[in-house]
Amino acid sequence: MEMSMDTLRVFAVNFLEITTLVMAFLIVLTIVAVVYMYIVDVTQTEQTIRRNYPVIGRFRYFFEHLGEFFRQYFFALDREELPFNRAQRSWVYRAAKNLDSTVAFGSTHPLNEPGDIIFLNGLFPPLEEEVRPRGKIVYGKGFARQPYSTTSFFNISAMSFGALSAPAIEALSSGAREAGIWLNTGEGALSPYHLEGGCDIVFQIGTAKYGVRDEQGMLSDKKLLALAELEEVRMFEIKLSQGAKPGKGGILPGAKVTDLIARTRGIPEGEDSLSPNRHPDISTIDDLLEMIHRVREVTGKPVGIKAVIGQSAWLDELCQQVWERGLEYAPDFFTVDSADGGTGAAPQSLIDYMGLPLRRSLPLVVDKLIENGLRDRIRVICSGKMINPSGVASALCLGADSVNSARGFMFALGCIQALQCNKNTCPTGITTHDPDLQKGLHPADKARRVASYARNLLHEVEVIAHSCGVADSSLLNRSHAQIISEDGIPESLEILFPDVKSRPN
Repeated sequence: MEMSMDTLRVFAVNFLEITTLVMAFLIVLTIVAVVYMYIVDVTQTEQTIRRNYPVIGRFRYFFEHLGEFFRQYFFALDREELPFNRAQRSWVYRAAKNLDSTVAFGSTHPLNEPGDIIFLNGLFPPLEEEVRPRGKIVYGKGFARQPYSTTSFFNISAMSFGALSAPAIEALSSGAREAGIWLNTGEGALSPYHLEGGCDIVFQIGTAKYGVRDEQGMLSDKKLLALAELEEVRMFEIKLSQGAKPGKGGILPGAKVTDLIARTRGIPEGEDSLSPNRHPDISTIDDLLEMIHRVREVTGKPVGIKAVIGQSAWLDELCQQVWERGLEYAPDFFTVDSADGGTGAAPQSLIDYMGLPLRRSLPLVVDKLIENGLRDRIRVICSGKMINPSGVASALCLGADSVNSARGFMFALGCIQALQCNKNTCPTGITTHDPDLQKGLHPADKARRVASYARNLLHEVEVIAHSCGVADSSLLNRSHAQIISEDGIPESLEILFPDVKSRPN
């Protein structure tokens, strides 16, 4: 019995020793694995979250993957998150990474959701040999000394340097060049990073006139001319209002006003950058047309306006004044911004309740231009929450010549909708000027994703157009779609908005 107890005691001791050794080995192995993953994460450039938050950032992708299998046990389903749900974001992520965009087992989208647009497929869609490349969209033809033409109907909307970080702007510039699309500077002026990629640029003149202001803060012809001499700057856009905060100027917190941003804008470093709620020198339609004509005469390049539509009587006055003064005073394009826009800081009372949504304002502007005989003169661009092919195609059906997106390209850069845009704490480095957070955003890699997202979206919009029975997306009109009413009944866009001529020939 004693030997048995001794044997058992020896066995227990040996077992404990072996277990201790195994545990020690596993601990060492875990430490080595963690160190290895840390080194891999901080040196890789493809995933910003892993680069900024090594090792622990991997859990994001793990739980995202598990969600595909256990989604029925969670309350936040694919289409319940705001402002962009998981299904919308996932499409952008896949498009940016050039992954398969097909889905299985049917649609997860409710087919009778009020406000949704459904497209009407044609009986005889064009064969591959019958499909044609989309023609060029020309801005300022016959009125600007240097008109601008492009085949892209999907471009990068206004996002200022300041609101966005330097590597984010650099990635957007390079990606835009690769995809053949343009980049709008936003009101924060032209930085070296906008020019880094060599893309086409639309320079936005905001209410504070950053980048083109004199010492008194007024518009400087000399600075306008200097910008116009840059080949990359193709057009100028006078911003009257923006979707996130109609009636209020831009807001850039002082924490984000670095030395370079201050020098780019011509403002003090570290102080809040608050733009006026309108252009001080534009208080009437007459003043607006004078400004459009002045900028075009100085620069020789197309000039347009950007506005959120609320009270709309001024549209008739604008058209009437153009005919009285002459077509040379008309804007070359009109960017209609939706009230549901917003990448930056804004009062909640404005971001939630001010202005008309695009599906009301876009056809309103198009029809006003048709009614007043100016649709052939003025191109129509629109922006606001259109990050997927269906949104862009619906805007084309409603009459837009092209569509701009800001948040779609932020997702392409790696945005995870952390809702930190108005602070200096964006975890993906897109809207922060914290060097520790910016280091995760690798411009060369993100540029490829920007280009891939744009190309894949452009392609899928053409797929929708072909399914509707037309040879290219420029032929989409109101006969090709219906909108779901509050009662869940599809209603024809032709009946809701009866003017059938949607864009110039």
